[in-house]
Amino acid sequence: MSISVADLPQVWQKPTSEELLASLQRLKVDPPIWSPRTSRKVILETYQNAAQFRREVAAYLSSIIKSNLGWIQDEDEKEALWDEASRRLAERCGRAGMGEITRRWPLESQVGSPFELIIREPPLTGDCLGLKTWGSSYLLAQSLGKIAEGPLSHLFHLGRPKQSWNVLELGSGTGLLGMAAAAIWQANVVLTDLPNIMPNLTHNIERNRPTIEALGGEVDSGALIWGSNDGNDERFAKKNQFNVILVADPLYDDDHPKLLSSAIHEQLMEDVDARAVVMVPQRDLTTKKLVAKFVIAMEASGLTVLEKSTLVGQDDWDEDEESPGIECWLAIFGRR
Repeated sequence: MSISVADLPQVWQKPTSEELLASLQRLKVDPPIWSPRTSRKVILETYQNAAQFRREVAAYLSSIIKSNLGWIQDEDEKEALWDEASRRLAERCGRAGMGEITRRWPLESQVGSPFELIIREPPLTGDCLGLKTWGSSYLLAQSLGKIAEGPLSHLFHLGRPKQSWNVLELGSGTGLLGMAAAAIWQANVVLTDLPNIMPNLTHNIERNRPTIEALGGEVDSGALIWGSNDGNDERFAKKNQFNVILVADPLYDDDHPKLLSSAIHEQLMEDVDARAVVMVPQRDLTTKKLVAKFVIAMEASGLTVLEKSTLVGQDDWDEDEESPGIECWLAIFGRR
């Protein structure tokens, strides 16, 4: 690491406000860009090597926040230093502690050409989890090419435009997965979420539309509330119109398995070739139980697991340096 905490001006040295502010600005954390080529081994090594440094920085920032900075006369300068130190500490408290961020997410097109999607994430408040880009969305986005060549090969033939195929993403959040599908699969993709999530989702779609269309995809969006006929975009009045449904990280509450299975059943084409692609991070025992309930609900709706696997990716919800990787359950469903 290029910065050593020992080289920064310490509180006991009574540095000037200018010196302290400069050191705090040097410690600013930029949101990570996760590369598709970064192996889990490298991810683990990076977290382990950075753990001691993060602890030292947290202690340094805390020393500034706790100090009365009595040698600095200007009260506005003191407030500015405490605010800046607090921001630096929040950046190290995981995604929940950060304000609005914009990240670039590197991906590859169907022919291996690199492209990026630019995603804005507003500050996380309350239970608006759809304002965060979850690691499983990126992991599934990275896997779209292989999925098209494997479980969906009967639908997609990479290298040929697929505008005739209609794809729906449920619970799109910030839109990374659905926009990646439009670009990589060269397909028509409709992104959906709750009405309060739609403004940010629409912003991200418009920002990335030129990139998606240049790669041969088309993207649209509309509000869709699982289990409700009210408040939905009028396009969803017509049922069973999508060849493929994508979902990433959708299960948080006990009612989600039934609601999600119902939404998939209502929107997926009544065709033996139609497929639902679902990824769920296995964060804990509760999540695993929700997955089991979801599979049962899907079976009751006439949708069965055709293929399943486990992939390992990252997330940035917290700073648990012991568990930087997260296992994600991936399943391909089809109608019986």
